[in-house]
Amino acid sequence: MRAGKVQMYTCGPTVYDYFHIGNARTFLVSDVVRRYLEFQGYQVKLVQNITDIDDKIINRANESGVDAKQLSQKYAAAYFEDSRHLGIRPADVHPRATEHVPEIIELLQTLIDKGAAYERGGDLYYRINRFPNYGKLSNRDVKDVRAGARVAVNERKEDPRDFDLWKMAKPGEPSWESPWGRGRPGWHIECSAMAMKHLGETLDIHAGGQDLQFPHHENEIAQSELATGKQFARYWLHVAFLRTGGKRMGKSEQNFILVRDALRDYAPEAIRHFLISAQYRHPLDFNDTSLKESSSAIRRLENCLIELRQYQEHHANTPVAEAERSEDEIALIESVDAMRREFNAAMNDDFNTAGAIGAIFKFVGNVNSFLAENHTHPSILVKTVLGNAYRKLTELCGVLGIYAQKSDARSDNALLIEHLMQLILEVRQEARNRKDWEISDKIRDSLKQLNIELKDSRSGTTWQQYDA
Repeated sequence: MRAGKVQMYTCGPTVYDYFHIGNARTFLVSDVVRRYLEFQGYQVKLVQNITDIDDKIINRANESGVDAKQLSQKYAAAYFEDSRHLGIRPADVHPRATEHVPEIIELLQTLIDKGAAYERGGDLYYRINRFPNYGKLSNRDVKDVRAGARVAVNERKEDPRDFDLWKMAKPGEPSWESPWGRGRPGWHIECSAMAMKHLGETLDIHAGGQDLQFPHHENEIAQSELATGKQFARYWLHVAFLRTGGKRMGKSEQNFILVRDALRDYAPEAIRHFLISAQYRHPLDFNDTSLKESSSAIRRLENCLIELRQYQEHHANTPVAEAERSEDEIALIESVDAMRREFNAAMNDDFNTAGAIGAIFKFVGNVNSFLAENHTHPSILVKTVLGNAYRKLTELCGVLGIYAQKSDARSDNALLIEHLMQLILEVRQEARNRKDWEISDKIRDSLKQLNIELKDSRSGTTWQQYDA
């Protein structure tokens, strides 16, 4: 590892369909890991591949009566669109398998030259028995990989456990020229070739879903390390399954929710909150209330930030005086530092996002308690403390991606609501100044019916919106 730099690879989507929130958990965890490392001052290069040639793509294209390239381009574009709406930043490089066939062929030739690969009728296979440490990632004994159980039986193979590296072309399938005839790469070799081309022979972090640990990542290690003689990845990050009804969420179970469907009903911050509400190695259960609970949590967070911002804006031109630190102010100052310490401690503990979220919401509770005291004469210290609280809170929320001010339609609407509420509060304050309590109360009661609560104090009026 080069000082201050992190080379990170994440197995990306196979683009034959829209992706669901179970898939999204892996991609989102990688996004948060990258954000946190950058927050700590590292320069991160993230590579996430796009598998755009695969049996699933070919089969779906044949079913749909379209070209495989056309199908993969459609769903790759959909993946980037849905990821952007979910707040997942693009990787530095998104290599596609079909654009790296020369690198794949070069790697295959190296494996042949080293006696680790062999050709049978235009197909290439990897000799598992040439890599004594096969199974070291998943802690499996290579003898346990039985023919017909975890690998397909193929009479062409020297050993039923050997895996595909290159597939001979079939009529109507996409194919490329190679020293072994026309064909296409196997799935495992794609990632090795693309990862090493863009990040070098040894990666710092390799991420992917729990289901990829065996055999995909095991095969990546075997072919990459035999080819280079070097460690392929220093750290492996495997994201546990999202489950629903006690079963892994997946298209084979028909129990999935597409990301684009979830985004129609829930804010991206709420979806992100839910997907990282458990540490990535722990399975996460989805049910009818999961996203609703996350939506409520995000609303509490947003309301706290809105109140902090409103306090600052309301008292922007208020004359203030020096003051001694009160016990509440001292406690809030200490809680800002505690939030940062607890957040870092959680994230440094194998990226424990659940603990990091806990630190944030513990601080939100402290801020709400502080604001509930209704300080009547804001001092320079109070304004400084609350300004610092706002900055630190938004900074850490930005690391997790659960609060972001973006120039999209949703943020524009939120900004419009804030401006309208400010206008309503001004009209109501004018009524209160005239002692027109009937109008004042009518505005308050009408807003309450819209799930907006007003809080009057001697320092002004704030508002808070609740879920219906």
